Amino acid sequence: MAAANTLRGRAAQALGIQDGELAPAACGFAFFFFLFCGYFMLRPIRETMGIQAGVNQLQWLFTATFIAMLAVVPLFGWLSARVPRATLVTWVYALFALTMAGFAVLLHLRPGSVWAARTFYVWLSVFNLFVVSIAWSLMADVFRMDSAKRLFALIAAGASAGGLSGPLLGGLLAGALGPAGLLLLSALLLAATLPLKRWLLRWRAAAREDASPDDMERPIEGSVLAGISRIFRSPYLMGISLLVILLATLSTFLYMEQARLVAHAFPDTAQRIRVFSTLDFAVQALSLLSQVFITGRVATRLGLRFLLTAVPLAMAAGFLALAAFPVFGVLAAVMILRRVGEYALIKPGREMLFTAVPPADKYKTKNVIDTVVYRAGDAASGWVKAGVDMLGYGAALIALLGAACALGAAAVGYGLGRRADLRRPGNH
Repeated sequence: MAAANTLRGRAAQALGIQDGELAPAACGFAFFFFLFCGYFMLRPIRETMGIQAGVNQLQWLFTATFIAMLAVVPLFGWLSARVPRATLVTWVYALFALTMAGFAVLLHLRPGSVWAARTFYVWLSVFNLFVVSIAWSLMADVFRMDSAKRLFALIAAGASAGGLSGPLLGGLLAGALGPAGLLLLSALLLAATLPLKRWLLRWRAAAREDASPDDMERPIEGSVLAGISRIFRSPYLMGISLLVILLATLSTFLYMEQARLVAHAFPDTAQRIRVFSTLDFAVQALSLLSQVFITGRVATRLGLRFLLTAVPLAMAAGFLALAAFPVFGVLAAVMILRRVGEYALIKPGREMLFTAVPPADKYKTKNVIDTVVYRAGDAASGWVKAGVDMLGYGAALIALLGAACALGAAAVGYGLGRRADLRRPGNH
């Protein structure tokens, strides 16, 4: 027993956390591992189907995804007002698992259909944002700000580990299972998160003095559209929304330019899948190392303002490099920088911002920001990119616009991070 306690203590010290936080960190890590392993098995299929649906049609797919989000969010608001917080994640994930099984049937029956490809692309884009948003809502409900600064990077490392395992597992099983089989396997991995959710809620009830024993057994108060109205009443939430829009714009500019350059440089579908899988593997490996050994210590010592500022500043420099050298190699380097920075620094930092808001903002408002606001930024920036391409200005102008957006994101991130850092530990 003493040896086990000593081993746990050394593990916690190596990770930069407290002794009692090792178990919940491991549970959160496993939760995100299963979630992202299932998603990243399907991501190369989505990217290939996006090209199959037409590179010049991506802005329409982004717009369709935004419209789908507008339809889904009120349904989530209706459900959250009727289902206790303790079982809300279970209901949402069960509904997505059933939908996933339906798509398995569709892709099995119509494997070469362009409209099936477009529908799957939109659905997986909705699925990704929605289930991840709900997962982080749960974590923001379980942990306080002081614990979040130490643990959220380790929990996010589960996403990176899942992002590493998912493409490898998908590549090994794609021939035997096909897209339909991979969808069913992803549904099982999504279901595997639910026992972990129950353990985290039991830990929350036992470990947090400020948590009421029955507060998770009540639905979230507010109307179906309460999450939208609350944004406009809070400068803090408005700031988070603006940051999300600016970051989504950076991501969309790079994503659409990546699709164009990959389609030009790699005409074969198998080559494209390998390129996307290689990029995903590099991003997840670098993110995992950063999340385990760097991010938590940086958050504790330098605060959220560093997490939310460093990457946008680096992205501004990356976009300027892309303006000077608009080739696939430079774009791949900038894309890896953005995604590693997103997973290792910005994502944990942005999720920490929600630990100090009421439950309605943790679930309803956060969900609106993570889905509707994010996809609105996606859709708008997608049309901007398409318009610039039509005018014939090429990648240089988009890169300059991206640099300007990155500097704006750095300014907004610094303001939000500074406000969060000034909060006393445990202050909600």
